[in-house]
Amino acid sequence: MRLTGAGGTNIIRAPMKNFLHLSRHAPFAPTRRQVVGGAVLTTVLPTLHGGKAFAQADPKSRLILLGTGGGPTPKPNRSSPSQVIVVNGASYVIDCGNGVARQMVLAGLPLASIRSIFITHQHSDHNADYGNLLLLSWATNLATRVDSYGPPPLADMTRLFLEMNNYDIKTRMADEGRPPLKDLIKVHQITGDGPVMQDANVKVTAALVDHPPVKPAFAYRFDCPDRSIVLSGDTRPSQNLVRLARGADVLVHEVMYLPALERLIAAEPDAKTLREHLLASHTTTQEVGRIATEAGVKTLVLSHFVPGGTPAIPDQVWFDAVRPYFSGKLVVGRDLLEL
Repeated sequence: MRLTGAGGTNIIRAPMKNFLHLSRHAPFAPTRRQVVGGAVLTTVLPTLHGGKAFAQADPKSRLILLGTGGGPTPKPNRSSPSQVIVVNGASYVIDCGNGVARQMVLAGLPLASIRSIFITHQHSDHNADYGNLLLLSWATNLATRVDSYGPPPLADMTRLFLEMNNYDIKTRMADEGRPPLKDLIKVHQITGDGPVMQDANVKVTAALVDHPPVKPAFAYRFDCPDRSIVLSGDTRPSQNLVRLARGADVLVHEVMYLPALERLIAAEPDAKTLREHLLASHTTTQEVGRIATEAGVKTLVLSHFVPGGTPAIPDQVWFDAVRPYFSGKLVVGRDLLEL
């Protein structure tokens, strides 16, 4: 890689019935957890001072699904694609769909805790709020550097976003005493497989996946102190992803349900072309189960649902479509669900 600068089923529902945890293992118990905004979340991060946690360090990783809808159009029941991994009070954001900053606030995460941002590919449902997340975090209380990683043209996107918002940025610097936003952002463009970064909390590795016509597109693996988490990004079945996810504790993978998809696109004037595109660039329920099985992952989390809007497909339908192909722990993702 090159970097350039600048079985049996237990179904347990939360009180608000907005998520489903499905497992062949022991029933899920939200120990020391609280329901926030209808989703199961752990205790809020320790208070931050100057972007650094001064509470006792906790090496246990937190994975929160900030948005689980697939596609660029806003949906009433699912937010746009994004995830965050939190270790020792530091937040690592993967993809920045529309509304990601608000989703972090709803999850109880300080925006000043963002240490790195990772973009899987340059599609608007994954990058629309990349710049806004940085700007809104800075306008709140971000004062420490954020490293952003992703495929080209990430450097140009960052530069042009700062140029577009130059008036607001200069005004806030003068009125509110904030540091220059450009000095807090360090861009790393990724063009191939391999190690991305490593710090005291996580080691991140990228793998090229297949999401035509967008190239390059990446999946990321986070090796945390307590477990390994892989995020597929958008992809059709990919052996490169299987290799990246080999033996992982958690695999968060996009998913497409063909029966509902056929009904959704039937009325489209270009239904044939649209169907061909979706089949060529995404992963069906059957395929995602087989991928997780081949990779030998312990837990498979479904996300980036296609179709993911209304009328909503029941969680049980997603589960039943995948279960015949994967016997491990299976979770049907929902916005703000923590694992």
